[in-house]
Amino acid sequence: MRTGIDILENEIVDQYPSVLEILLRDHTTQRSIFWATDNYEQLGKAYSFNSQILPELITGDYGNIIMPRVQKDKLLQRSRSKKMAEVFTPSWICNAQNNLIDNAWFGRNDVFNSEIPVDNGVYKWEVNREKITFPKGKTWKDYIRDTRLEMACGEAPYIASRYDSTKGEFIQVENRVGILDRKLRVINENVDTTGKWLKAAQTAFKNTYAFEWQGDSLLLAREAMLATFIENYSIKFDKEPMLKSIQYIAYIISWNVWQMDGLKGVIPNSCGHIAETRVNLFGETETKHTFCEGCEKGNIRKHNGTYALIKDWCNKDSKTGKTGRKIRFIDLISNN
Repeated sequence: MRTGIDILENEIVDQYPSVLEILLRDHTTQRSIFWATDNYEQLGKAYSFNSQILPELITGDYGNIIMPRVQKDKLLQRSRSKKMAEVFTPSWICNAQNNLIDNAWFGRNDVFNSEIPVDNGVYKWEVNREKITFPKGKTWKDYIRDTRLEMACGEAPYIASRYDSTKGEFIQVENRVGILDRKLRVINENVDTTGKWLKAAQTAFKNTYAFEWQGDSLLLAREAMLATFIENYSIKFDKEPMLKSIQYIAYIISWNVWQMDGLKGVIPNSCGHIAETRVNLFGETETKHTFCEGCEKGNIRKHNGTYALIKDWCNKDSKTGKTGRKIRFIDLISNN
């Protein structure tokens, strides 16, 4: 996979058969993720808000349609910020906030890096090159199993910091600060065989979640996570992982990074009113309108839209008996 901030869909198709189709999958609807934005509608009906993002729409002559926000036209950036509150976070802020989580988990500061002030409240970071040590009662395996979620993830800069999403600067693997970057660093430091590395990486990915409304950003997030896997494996073992390993990680990502309206817990714009027409005892036609109670009352558990499904990789499905139970995301939210 080419090193750079923009992962080209044509390269995915050429180098990794079936992977793009996996990355476009929505497991709740059993279809492809959809655009969920009007930014591409000038290209035709297939690019309208509710249309699925299909491989043929973003490959071949259309291979440069989806690109990171930093490469989009400035006017389009402002439009997305206004309509969807799309504001991307500088890498140094992602690092600072991820550090806060790790400070609490490890019980000490500056585990992965030290934050250094530059000017005007801006920071950079200096990576701790020493092997990460773990507090009493915790191991590196506990760390990669620690479940973390990025909400409204955009291109997922908190998870995979391949580039600064505001500057467009590529970040080398050893200097990255994302949730997944840190988990893979720990794996790299503690595992030296390909089989054990792959198993540990799968565990890390299964415990890293994110959701996003807009389909193009969601695909970019998924691609960034997959590229992060390939890049780390390639640096560790001086070769790329086998196709079946790449496909399986893509499958995990397609479950764990999903399309959702974060305020409602449903597939974006899936709520609506239902009109039922019937003939009464007097032969008159009556139409009954039922509106979404969740939308009207602001109750996340009363929407009539399609609630997003995720996979609990640790528990078995009662119907199939296979590990990886499907659950509604909202069922993880406390009623309190």
